[in-house]
Amino acid sequence: MYNIVNWISAWAIPVVIVFIPLYAAYRKVPVYESFVEGAKEGFDTTIRIIPHLVGMMVAISVFRASGAMDLMIGWLKPICERLGIPGDIIPLAFLRPITGAGSLAFTTDLISEFGPDSMIGRIASTIQGSTDTTLYVITVYFGAIGIRRAGYALKVGLISDAVGFIASIAICSLVFA
Repeated sequence: MYNIVNWISAWAIPVVIVFIPLYAAYRKVPVYESFVEGAKEGFDTTIRIIPHLVGMMVAISVFRASGAMDLMIGWLKPICERLGIPGDIIPLAFLRPITGAGSLAFTTDLISEFGPDSMIGRIASTIQGSTDTTLYVITVYFGAIGIRRAGYALKVGLISDAVGFIASIAICSLVFA
């Protein structure tokens, strides 16, 4: 079974990449012209969202450089450890909604330090897979289409990240403890 899944994984993307243009050509869709038009729209979208991305990057940098994140983690770590939540994963709860690359780097460090089969490694991996980069998603997608009021989406996104964080801890504790 493992070999079959491995084979499908290796061939899935090349098959899709070849199939889509061939199917479009069969349907008499101007493949190259459609691609160029889409690339133009993508470039325009990129230009429109740059100010939103710069604003988000500045806010993240200020949050981390000011020591506010370290202060919040310092307050929460003893409380979480009393509740049975490993304190080493607390920074991941703050990083994941903000930055995908930063949270992945932090998860990689946790796995390197504690091991992939440790409770911390398993919880961090589960958090990484069950939460999203909410602030980045709102910045990029809402900025791309010009939505100015993102308050409700932000609240729902952060609540779902909190639920994913708590559920990851609970499920890993049930399954692996």
